[in-house]
Amino acid sequence: MGAASAQAPAWLVYDGAPPEPDGGAAVPGSDGGPQSDGGALPGGGVLPGGVLMSGTRARARAGLHEALAGALALPGWYGRNWDALADALADRLDAGPLTVVVTDAADLLADEPPAQLGTLLDVLGAVAAGGHETLRVVLRDHPDRLPALRDRVAAVLGRRVGTPPSAG
Repeated sequence: MGAASAQAPAWLVYDGAPPEPDGGAAVPGSDGGPQSDGGALPGGGVLPGGVLMSGTRARARAGLHEALAGALALPGWYGRNWDALADALADRLDAGPLTVVVTDAADLLADEPPAQLGTLLDVLGAVAAGGHETLRVVLRDHPDRLPALRDRVAAVLGRRVGTPPSAG
C-alpha cells in the first residue's frame, strides 16, 4: 500500500512509554546537557553510549540541531545543518556505539514540512550504514501517539533511508 507500508530500518525502534507522572516536563538529558549513562531500550535495559533528547524541543529544525548539540555534546564546529550533523555523528560513532532516545517523539520536527523528517532519517540512515559502531534511534512516546508517529515516519521513509544523499 505504498509508502505507508514502508518497513522501519533496523537502527530505528519505537517505544510506547507510559505517560510521565509529572507530565514529562523534565527529561534527564533534554535540558541541553549530555546524558551519557545509557539509553533505555524498549522493555527496559540500557545500551552503552545512550542519550535522551526531547522531541518537544525539536519541533523545528533549529530546535532539533540545538537539542542534538546539547544532548550529544557535539563539538563547537558543529554547523547546525544536515551535512554537519552527518559529520558530527560519524565522528561520534568513532568513539563507540550510540543510542539516541527521543522522548515525546511525535513532536519531532512536527512544525516542519514532512520532507525535513525525511532528510533527518536519511542522514541518520547514512550514518548508521557507514559507522564503525552501532547507531540506534529509539522513538519513545505515549502508546496512544505511536500509531500516528509510525504513519508519519512510514510516509517519509520511502526506499531512500540508509542511503547517502545524492551529490547532485
